[in-house]
Amino acid sequence: MLSLRMNIARSAAEMDRIAPLWREILATQPHTIFQSFAWNRLAAEMFQDRVTPRVVWVQSDSGAAIIPAALNHAMSQIELLGDALFDYRDVLCVGDREMLRLAWRELASWGKPVGALSLLKTVADDRWSDFPLAPFAKAPQVERARIDEAGFRMAHSRLARQVRRLQKLGASFRVHSGSESHVVRGLYEYKRSHFAVASDNLFGDQRRCEFMTAAARLPESRCEVYTLEAEGGTLIAGLVTFRDGDVRRCYTIYFHPEWARYSPGVALLYEVTARSLGEGLSCDYMTGEYPYKLRLANGSRALCRVEASAQELADIAGRVVSSAA
Repeated sequence: MLSLRMNIARSAAEMDRIAPLWREILATQPHTIFQSFAWNRLAAEMFQDRVTPRVVWVQSDSGAAIIPAALNHAMSQIELLGDALFDYRDVLCVGDREMLRLAWRELASWGKPVGALSLLKTVADDRWSDFPLAPFAKAPQVERARIDEAGFRMAHSRLARQVRRLQKLGASFRVHSGSESHVVRGLYEYKRSHFAVASDNLFGDQRRCEFMTAAARLPESRCEVYTLEAEGGTLIAGLVTFRDGDVRRCYTIYFHPEWARYSPGVALLYEVTARSLGEGLSCDYMTGEYPYKLRLANGSRALCRVEASAQELADIAGRVVSSAA
């Protein structure tokens, strides 16, 4: 095999050397914002005291592969960068699939099990086909190909009335850029403090709030924060979104507990979805089949999880694979 090169980036700074290769592979591979170099580098930097980056890359004249891996010492396992904040996780590869097998072989030499959550089933069936796959969750969506703005508003006229009711109560609809860090930080601080006892609140963790504030500032994120605000600027509801190709990913939704009886979070999600459809965008409500998402969704994407023992990983990495792209 000509010009085979393999290396491991053990820090965010060391990842910089493979940024061009990373972006080159993504240009050929369907992906989401969660495979972007910027998000992965930021995660490697901000969570380095929790997981140790071990990003493996292999390249030859016939192809290349990158596994954005990290060692979780508390759980003694290999995982992918992104803490609990990344959906649609994946490896990167182009050309000869042998490059990906060689990268997995390097990881297998560490003698650790591997665990990864929230892989798209369609992706997992391709680049993770040798791994044991199990159902994880579904991600409800509103697909633009199946409904337009007018049809969506007609189908959810009760929520349209709810939006008007909130406006009569003094709520104003506003749009902020992700570069307005005080807005993003404030929303996550509210999310952290107002729902601190909720077992499924990822943002009870201050570091995760800091990560999202930083990620929203990244130009690649194309972040917009939609809010309903009362007079005086009190945040009634907020929605953090990221423009990802022709999809608006509705990442975090928040509502003020004192306004709960008016369902401002659902009303805001409805309004943002309607406007997005009008812009020609689909809306992704992300992981979790919550009733308020299912109320609006017209489709969903299946997600799965991977859990493999150290021996299973070694067996997978030792298999001979086809060189087909």
